[in-house]
Amino acid sequence: MNVINKMWVSLTLLYLAAWACLAQTEERTRRSVSASGLPSLRSRRMIGGTLAPHVPWQAMVYIADSVLDGGYAGGALISERWVLTAGRNLFVRKSRADTQGKDPVLPKVYLGITGRAEADVSREVAVMKVVLHPGFQNQSDWDNDLALIQLKEPVVMSDKVTPIPLPERGQDLADTVGGSGVITGWGWGIFLTPATSLKHLVLPLANHSDCMAEYERSELTPSVDDNMFCTGPTKYEENVCFGDAGSALAVTDAENGHIYAAGILSFDKSCKSYKYGVYMKISSYLPWIHSVIRGDTEKSSALRSDAMSKMYSWQS
Repeated sequence: MNVINKMWVSLTLLYLAAWACLAQTEERTRRSVSASGLPSLRSRRMIGGTLAPHVPWQAMVYIADSVLDGGYAGGALISERWVLTAGRNLFVRKSRADTQGKDPVLPKVYLGITGRAEADVSREVAVMKVVLHPGFQNQSDWDNDLALIQLKEPVVMSDKVTPIPLPERGQDLADTVGGSGVITGWGWGIFLTPATSLKHLVLPLANHSDCMAEYERSELTPSVDDNMFCTGPTKYEENVCFGDAGSALAVTDAENGHIYAAGILSFDKSCKSYKYGVYMKISSYLPWIHSVIRGDTEKSSALRSDAMSKMYSWQS
């Protein structure tokens, strides 16, 4: 056997070994469901991924295939006609240094799907307009990284399409069950390629001072302020990554058991498990959100009890 053939055999064996290891990890992850029905913290990985069932508030926000991060991002349905996402998702960027596209674009929005291949005309929801937070400055900083997408028509509610409640005023992240939250998305996986199916991940809420200090160490990363909060770091190979921005971190209130959207993922440092993901704290932006949607969330309040029983019925 010549040198080239030996090299190809070695590479093939390494590739098969990597996939076998990944498959074993996925099987362990599939089986590790806690008694409460929530996924175990020990085996959640967005990098590599764990398949999620239908997450009724999850929206896919799509711009174009040619842009950075593949053009796919996340969003959260918060009422019959509004999707909340990260402001930066609505700007066309073909590279990290791209400063073109000073105005947001109208994205395509898909609801009720788990696979990217399902994002076709039949699942597309027509968009009327986008509203950026007035304090968001694209490219200059990451403060106020939020946008609201108004749909042309109210969506039809079902077990696959239901808004996630917003936090109540004064609701404290310190009162969440397990000190953790769940995020879902189609972000990049273990081989740094976009996920083809919706994945979910449980992440610990981070100490705010530690997260702020981490981002202050480098002038090249955005700063973290009191209108943000962080998740991580984790001990295992798990984190959010490119393409997950705009998705909601859902938490459970320890007092009443209600699940609500605590934050919208804005950025992370490098997709690595020992780094922090940073979220816009929704409770800090409730006045702006309500001023834009003008009470539309009240229309979905009757669905809360039913939605709460379905949102995290993860399959083993």
